[in-house]
Amino acid sequence: MYNVYLLASRRNGTLYCGVTNRLLARVYEHKTKQALGFTTRYGVDQLVWFEGHELENNAITREKRIKRWRRAWKIALIEKTNPDWDDLYWKLGGVDPAVIVPETYRMWERQE
Repeated sequence: MYNVYLLASRRNGTLYCGVTNRLLARVYEHKTKQALGFTTRYGVDQLVWFEGHELENNAITREKRIKRWRRAWKIALIEKTNPDWDDLYWKLGGVDPAVIVPETYRMWERQE
């Protein structure tokens, strides 16, 4: 299963759209600042929306479309299913980044 997802820094804050086949692991990386770049720089780590796709190409196409959307459309998409902007990571059973760094959450290992 591939997931297109939206992260936010806070309600009506900075938004980020991504795609992954390991949703909890990817959000965990954002929360622990392992995903360097935009989300780390702007503190974007709250999972506020996601949808599943069986085919990778469909998920990537959807992500690209959403990235081109106006901000108001993205906000409407979030508020349709998550009007309170809850962090869905916790509702999906996400692990507290301050407590544990499970091996199964690592998307890749650094080779040195």
